Order: sequence, then C-alpha cells, then structure tokens
Amino acid sequence: MEKIKIGIIGGAGYTGGELIRILLNHPKAELISIFSRSNAGNPVYQVHQDLIGDTDLKFDGEISQDADVIFLCLGHGEARKFLASETIPSKAKLIDLSNDFRLKNSSSFEDRAFVYGLPEINKEAIRSANNIANPGCFATAIQLGLLPLASQGHLHNIYTTGITGSTGAGQGLSQTSHFSWRSNNIQAYKTLTHQHLGEIGESIKQLQPAMNGELSFVPWRGDFTRGIFISSQLDCDLSQEELNVLYADFYQDHPFTIVSKESIFLKQVVNTNKCVIQVEKVGTKVVVHSVIDNLLKGASGQAVQNMNLMFGFDECMGLNLKANMF
Repeated sequence: MEKIKIGIIGGAGYTGGELIRILLNHPKAELISIFSRSNAGNPVYQVHQDLIGDTDLKFDGEISQDADVIFLCLGHGEARKFLASETIPSKAKLIDLSNDFRLKNSSSFEDRAFVYGLPEINKEAIRSANNIANPGCFATAIQLGLLPLASQGHLHNIYTTGITGSTGAGQGLSQTSHFSWRSNNIQAYKTLTHQHLGEIGESIKQLQPAMNGELSFVPWRGDFTRGIFISSQLDCDLSQEELNVLYADFYQDHPFTIVSKESIFLKQVVNTNKCVIQVEKVGTKVVVHSVIDNLLKGASGQAVQNMNLMFGFDECMGLNLKANMF
C-alpha cells in the first residue's frame, strides 16, 4: 500500500507535537496538513522546537480535504463542536484524542460511529473501524492493569492510586502546571471523581458484565514532566503463579503491553508506546502496578497504533521507540 495522507487538527499542543514527531518518521505516513488557527502560516518547528531540521511544514488555516485519516488533537468537549462547525472530508477516517466519543452513550456523531480504541480488548473492531475514540491516559494505564482479572471475573472492589507528570495537564499554564508549583511538590486532585472513571467502567463491564463492585481512584499530580504510575489494590484468591500465567496469557498477542516479574519504574516507558505491568500478591491482597508514558501509550502513540490497525499495517510500525532512561 502507498503512503496514506494524514491531517492533524489542533497540532500545537503536547499531544499534537508527539503525533507529528511519530508521523514524520512513519514509513507509511505522509503528513500533508497540520491545522491550527492560532499558528496558521507559522513553521511547525517554531512551536515544536525539537522538530527543527526535521520538517519544513507550516501550520494551515484551512482543513485539508485530501486526507485519508484525520487526528483530532483538541481539548475535551471541543472535538464534537469542531465537527459540528467545520467541513471534514467524508472519506477521511477520524481518530479523536479527546474524551468526546469514548462512552457508549456519546460514541456517535451524525453518521460517524466511534469505536473505543484500546487495542488490547478491541483490536478486531479497530481493524474495521472508520472512527476511533482514543482512550484517556489514566484510563489506559488503569485498564491494562485490571483487564486480565476482569476477563476471569476476579474484579470486585478496587482501590487505585496514580501519579502523573505535568504534561498531563496540557500546554496552557495554570497555577498547578507552573514549574515553581510542581517542583518538589505533590497533590491529590479529582479524588474519586476523575473523568476517566466512566470509560474504565465500561471496559471492565465488557469483560466482566456482572462486576458490581466499585473502583475508587485517587489521582496525584507529580513533580516530573511525563509518565503515569498506577497501583491498584484488590482482594483475590489466585496465587502469585496463577496471576503470572493469567497476565502473560492475556497479553501474549499484544506487543506493547509487557508483564514483568521484577519491580517496575517510570523510566522504563517514558518516550515509548509501552505499558509495563507488575503483579504482586501478599496474603489475600493483590496489587497491580502499571506504567505508561501519558503522551504516547496514553495519547499520541496509541493513536498511531490504532491508525496502523485501521489501515492494515504492522501494529508496531513507527512506534519502536527507545525509553528515556537517562
């Protein structure tokens, strides 16, 4: 297959920048348009300065009608408004990185039906989809830690904590995203009310329809720039060996989700599309740790993974990235 033509809507933020970086190096991608009203006419490398020397593309003030696939990198609540007010080529597949279409009761717009784009449970549906709702970053990390247990009906009440880097708050400055606030600091926020709880619950019910327990989630703002570390605790009667086998079997056909028997840490995944998982059993308690890069497996990397599946490419194409260990 020849290269596919790609457009990006809203390419000036963190996820847009990571998406551009990946697609410029993707052997089957031709990035033809990056739409941004506020930056129209400006060279892309002036906004994403790490791309200097990599591209001469400029931001567009009009939407390309020639794209085979369009990535929507808009704020939450903005993607639906954008589709309602702008003309998008009907032939173009859509991959939306906001939360506008993730839940079943909001997964359509006019004649477009969106598939929830978590490849580890929806790979076949993604292959045949024309529109994808890319999962949230916290949702991706939490779900990948819990779904093997859901597949065997082992989820009941779950207590989850997770810490995220400052890039999870987006590029616009606020009090809690300033360096002077984040440095040497930590804070809980959106306790038990985080917006990703809905999509997590729907994915759990997809594999364990009778799940009637609660997922209690406390997210934390961390004093680093990128990455998410999740720890989920629950009661389970499976042994450590049974848990190891369950997780290894569940993810054996999913190249970006890796199960480790050793202690895991954030730097293993930063700058990659990987999720690394460790399962610990102490007495009757199971703790599942999972780590991802919030901008890659939690956003732009997973979006390209979904694109690869939609167009019949190797799932890993353009995504064999080296972790930032140092």
